[in-house]
Amino acid sequence: MSWASRFRLLQYTKASLWIVPLLGLLLGVLLAEWAVSVDTTGLPAGWRYSASTASGVLTAIVGAMIALLGFVVTIGVLVVQQATGTLSPRYMRLWYRDRLQKAVLATFTGTFSFSFALLRTIESDSVPDLGVSLAGAAVSVSLLLLLVYLNRFTHNLRPVAIAELVGRLGETVLVRGEAAVLGAAPRAGEPVPPAEGSGPVAYVRSERGGVIQALHAGRLTALAARHDCLLVVTRLVGDYVPPGGVVVEVHGGSSAPVPGRVTGLIAFGSERTIEQDPAFALRVLVDIAIRALSPAVNDPTTAVQVLNHIQAFLHTIGRAGLRDRYVLGDRHGIPRLVVRGRDWEDYLQLAVTEIREYGTPSLQICRRLGALLETLLSAVPAASRPAVDTELALLRESVDREYTDPARRTLARTPDPQGIGARRRA
Repeated sequence: MSWASRFRLLQYTKASLWIVPLLGLLLGVLLAEWAVSVDTTGLPAGWRYSASTASGVLTAIVGAMIALLGFVVTIGVLVVQQATGTLSPRYMRLWYRDRLQKAVLATFTGTFSFSFALLRTIESDSVPDLGVSLAGAAVSVSLLLLLVYLNRFTHNLRPVAIAELVGRLGETVLVRGEAAVLGAAPRAGEPVPPAEGSGPVAYVRSERGGVIQALHAGRLTALAARHDCLLVVTRLVGDYVPPGGVVVEVHGGSSAPVPGRVTGLIAFGSERTIEQDPAFALRVLVDIAIRALSPAVNDPTTAVQVLNHIQAFLHTIGRAGLRDRYVLGDRHGIPRLVVRGRDWEDYLQLAVTEIREYGTPSLQICRRLGALLETLLSAVPAASRPAVDTELALLRESVDREYTDPARRTLARTPDPQGIGARRRA
């Protein structure tokens, strides 16, 4: 199995809602067998049960677990409806991975299988007292997890809470990914590979096409070193590649690597994922903001709150020292792999362009965007400031076109970190 296949399998496992509950189901059966095998009559009298009592308790637990499973599934359906209607369909890619939800489902299925397996061992003269007591304890744990689950999704399904979660994930992926790429770069800086200007000697094309979800830079570098060539990845992580599209160019070397070996280190899928694509997190944040600005929702205050987390994300990006390409070398410092990247300007445009276009009619958005951009001017390095100046000029032009009245125009051009309510004073 290639690395790309293992990556896709891991993505399926993370997003699956049935694998962990299935493990809980099997574990419940095994624990029931263990409880019966170690059951002893040395338990206190209060922990002993008659056959009818034990059968009634376990039967009630089995029915209760089925009902609770249906309840959790109903909540899941409601979450899907809310996320796709008022948040962003892209967020579902992250919601499917929630560990608490899988733990709740696994506990319910495990308690169900544990109690059901114990039922078949009850006889008139033999009752698994220890197992019945453990089943009652499992019900208590299940109810506690259900309360935690309800509390979490009651509070965390608000757009601002989701924006905070997505922003943290994006920052983590950004810092970890950039550190890994920069750590693999040649120590002598970023030399221009001499073989790149002479033209590629071979092209590696995608077979089925799809969105590039991730690539294994270390193994691609090692593969290029083995064939004494330079591999140039022509697409960004997150780009869609049509079937037969060029993914990698091979420069130099006496023989090109087998295309299947190269594509086996690049994972394709039906949609973007966050593992190596921090811009996907920013995409979700922008989607939530512009959905709040749509005429059907018309909630600019939510968009202002999301802009708070977009600003925090942009501060992290501004300090990361991003480049539009990275040259990775082998252990001797010879360039072996060229990977495209997103620079500061790419992230800044993604963060503010659509919100500016859809939110200009709202005074809150104009004032909050102005405060965001002016804050970035003092926070990012000098080399990144021209892009911020460009966005400020575009914001002023949009405000001038939208607001013809001088008083309203002045109000819209006043930076305000709260949208309306905290304008800056000298």
